[in-house]
Amino acid sequence: MGLRTTATGSRGQDLARLLDGPGAGLLLDLDGTLVDSEPIHRAAYAEYFAGRGWQVPDSVVQQFSGRRAAEVFATLEGPWAGQDPDLLTEGIIAVLRRTTARPIAVPGARELLWECAAAGLPVAVVTSARREWVRAVMGHLVDDGRTVPVVAAEDYQHGKPDPEPYRLGAALLGLPPGGLVAAEDTSAGIASARSAGVGYVIGVSTGPQAPAGADAIHPDLWPLTRAVEGTRRGAAGPGPRAQH
Repeated sequence: MGLRTTATGSRGQDLARLLDGPGAGLLLDLDGTLVDSEPIHRAAYAEYFAGRGWQVPDSVVQQFSGRRAAEVFATLEGPWAGQDPDLLTEGIIAVLRRTTARPIAVPGARELLWECAAAGLPVAVVTSARREWVRAVMGHLVDDGRTVPVVAAEDYQHGKPDPEPYRLGAALLGLPPGGLVAAEDTSAGIASARSAGVGYVIGVSTGPQAPAGADAIHPDLWPLTRAVEGTRRGAAGPGPRAQH
């Protein structure tokens, strides 16, 4: 499948420059970006809502994508009005704990994490999910003992689209956000990265709608994986990334 939009001209040059420049690093969303878990989450919401006797349109359920559920429950109109957003979120999580479905890696995801390790490129996950879910999912993506730093839902006060998650991601890597590249599958996540000052933002169009506001949009992670591989192959000699 071809790209929905391509990183051509100055935008493509910006990506190459950032990945090969001083202070380079990656900040990666998890659900919908590294793993195609949105069908599992939508099914969990549908099951929970049905159990409460609520009829919630798909278009409303989609508004939870990429954001912390408690923040959506607190601001979105629905049959949950007046109820505790945290308790509602616990209900969704309880359904997820019971499911036997497992998310599928987005094409290029495992290879991207491997290429980052091989190139010595700093990488962190910035997600709206809780650490319990992150640990389970990352165990399927990285099974060789490597660990990837994570900014999870418990780590910040204001979730995406607020800049706080991506500011924390940059701080976790110890790098200025302007030299970093982010990958996101939702407009809320892209807005968070943008407002945090991330230098280049890739939209990953695994969901029903292509996210808005990215420098480039791809159907999977292979273009980013190949770009990281290119910096590794272009580096002088083996070992960690050359410092510029």
